[in-house]
Amino acid sequence: MAMASSSCVGSPCAPLSKQGVKGGTHLTWGASSFHGGCSGLVKASTFKEACAFPSRRANHGVIRATLTVEPSKTSSKKSQYEIQTLTGWLLKQEQSGVIDAELTIVLSSISLACKQIASLVQRAGISNLTGVQGATNVQGEDQKKLDVVSNEVFSSCLRSSGRTGIIASEEEDIPVAVEESYSGNYVVVFDPLDGSSNIDAAVSTGSIFGIYRPTEECLANLDDDENGALNQQAQNCIVNVCQPGSNLLSAGYCMYSSSVIMVLSVGNGVYGFTLDPLYGEFVLTHNGIKIPSKGKIYAFNEGNYQLWDDKLKKYIDDLKDPGPTGKPYSARYIGSLVGDFHRTMLYGGIYGYPRDKKSKNGKLRLLYECAPMSFLAEQAGGKGSDGHRRVLDIHPEEVHQRVPLFIGSTEEVEKLEKYLA
Repeated sequence: MAMASSSCVGSPCAPLSKQGVKGGTHLTWGASSFHGGCSGLVKASTFKEACAFPSRRANHGVIRATLTVEPSKTSSKKSQYEIQTLTGWLLKQEQSGVIDAELTIVLSSISLACKQIASLVQRAGISNLTGVQGATNVQGEDQKKLDVVSNEVFSSCLRSSGRTGIIASEEEDIPVAVEESYSGNYVVVFDPLDGSSNIDAAVSTGSIFGIYRPTEECLANLDDDENGALNQQAQNCIVNVCQPGSNLLSAGYCMYSSSVIMVLSVGNGVYGFTLDPLYGEFVLTHNGIKIPSKGKIYAFNEGNYQLWDDKLKKYIDDLKDPGPTGKPYSARYIGSLVGDFHRTMLYGGIYGYPRDKKSKNGKLRLLYECAPMSFLAEQAGGKGSDGHRRVLDIHPEEVHQRVPLFIGSTEEVEKLEKYLA
């Protein structure tokens, strides 16, 4: 992946661009990580680089950036700010006892997978990764080329972490056990590339993940017996994977858009990290995300309006025409759960994918789409519902079970539930 190293270990610093630097202005970046640091100086007439390696002391992945503007006739300004990296943030969570070292490694491996997928998405048109693969997944959906590659990237990173025991993906028929010599104790469920139908148009996509802790009986390969049926141990493993969302230890998503943003929770709030292309690091940009309790945006695929039941139609009609005393809601729909939910979490409102006459149970999968997103919503002060009950209380009966999903601002979701009651 063509990204500048965050630590500069073993390589010179990536040059800083001179573009936009006016005469008399010095731009100094000082970066430090757990392995080293680098600094560069840009001036209109000169360009200097230096790569310094500070002592190996715990600095919690903080990148310090200083912008210095030389005195002029009008002003003299100097500002300094700190950037918290995802690595440093995870270590702080570990030191405070929120997560253990094993989970830190798993989350780090997921962040690596997201960086690689982000690079693949950005170069999809150039690398001939658009279009369909020519196969279908277990749900009968056409697999895009990037679906398959993203699944391989995610699986590879999780396997190599040495802390993952079972992997369950949208693109796999059944959960896959990591080889015993590399396995750990965590069950990781994921959708490697949500919204892949948008790939060819370069519209926002994303990855979704959730992490559970399994029992020791799942540390075995899920092989079929000689008759093609799953053996008892494999069946037990699948049962162990199918946990309600209330058992999640951590969940998150990574959105690939104009910027790459990873949003996650380890059970103590929701935090967003933006990928800095200069350093190749996720840095904290959204500290303690809270969903507004109310909103004026709804995200439903209204192309299915005629397939909905009358109660849901009434709800949507009232959003668009609340009467003389109300203000109509605005409709926004991307067609990517990650993109639509990310906007909903920041601005408030409601996202919904209901059941209809064609899809009796809805379209979205409970285990690796609805549950992780509902976990994030609740951690941010919002709510996730299937229209009648809390999503996190639903116990999956199978890995790829589908459920309706209504998620977003608490008051908006509760308002919808009253319509559907």
